[in-house]
Amino acid sequence: MKTIKVGSDFSGVGAFNQALQRLGVQYREIFACDMDRFARETFIHNYGEPEYYPMNVYDREIPSESLDIYMTSPPCQAFSMAGKRLGKDDKRGVLFFNSHEFIQVNKPRFFIFENVKGLLFDDNGNTFNEWVNLLGGKSVNGNAVLFPHEDSVPYHLHYDVLNAKNHGIPQNRERVFLIGIRDDHDNNFRFPVEEHLTKRLKDVLEDSVDDKYFLSEKMLESLTFETKGNYEIANTNKGGQKGIIQSENGEAMSCLRATDYKQPKQILIHSAPEKIIKVGNTNPSGNGMNGNVYHENGISPTLWSGHGEGIKVKSATAKGYEEATEGDSIALAHPGSDTRRGRVGHGVAQTIDTSSTQGVFNDYKIRRLTPRECFRLMDFPESFTWTVSDSQAYKQAGNSIVVNVLYKLLKNLPL
Repeated sequence: MKTIKVGSDFSGVGAFNQALQRLGVQYREIFACDMDRFARETFIHNYGEPEYYPMNVYDREIPSESLDIYMTSPPCQAFSMAGKRLGKDDKRGVLFFNSHEFIQVNKPRFFIFENVKGLLFDDNGNTFNEWVNLLGGKSVNGNAVLFPHEDSVPYHLHYDVLNAKNHGIPQNRERVFLIGIRDDHDNNFRFPVEEHLTKRLKDVLEDSVDDKYFLSEKMLESLTFETKGNYEIANTNKGGQKGIIQSENGEAMSCLRATDYKQPKQILIHSAPEKIIKVGNTNPSGNGMNGNVYHENGISPTLWSGHGEGIKVKSATAKGYEEATEGDSIALAHPGSDTRRGRVGHGVAQTIDTSSTQGVFNDYKIRRLTPRECFRLMDFPESFTWTVSDSQAYKQAGNSIVVNVLYKLLKNLPL
């Protein structure tokens, strides 16, 4: 089997290495490059130290012998939709041009470039258009370039946005991939076909988790719930994204970010005892116990004489009320009765009387994702380990690339 020569900038913890190993090819790592000392520690721990392992791309020498594959993933902060949108004006943004120089000089057979989806919209799309013009001197997505940019490299460029949840991984993570094929090679490249997601967030969770990952009682007291599709999410803040807690029964985890080391993603464990799920409040103020509306999939709060209007429940259907629709209401005290159907309210069920079974308040089981779960959401195998702290591991997972997406891209290259 032929041994291919590879090299990477912004190598992180080696998602590229993982994809190559999964592909089953023999490869020689000519160089890797990353300035984060903790990422370097994890990289060396898993793969050994490369032949050449500089810290800074500006100091990195360009090998004279052409690589088979050059992988690069400049820091995304400068072009992230969540960032300041400084684009090229941010010194991190111009790191693209360092990768462009590498391709000009080394002339690898193939290159893979990865970045955040926000790159497409930076400076009204001008930044991405500039990258395409400089990287696709021969063709772009199958269309011949008639008047290439004077500094463009002679490559056939293919680009697309790939979402991890469309490629077997339960994480909603959209990234732009640019694939370059040198002009003297077959240009018959296709991006991988999307697949139906069968795995769910709960499938990557660990069976046994240390108590340190669970939310404190104080945080639990401030929880509010709302329904999103067929699952529930909660928030520990009065507003904002940082307090969001996601259901393990949801289709996919929201995108992992490097900044999650400050507050890792949190999940609500549905395998816990039944819970009260509050979905809203009918009072104009949005407050008050009598106005609370609860989801039918949860349990009732404790009934008390102050519930003058009865417990309000968001419900779609129930036995005896097949004609009920989303937002209709039924009396939970007599769900099978054809006559005792409580007052129809605006998306709530009314009037639970004193004969109703009492509800009990059970503990929530809500916790942070563990570092191992984060790496599973990046499709790293169980054999991948680290010696750094949890906060650094969170950061490394959020900074990485989903292994299965890279694997599929490599599999479609004419190596």
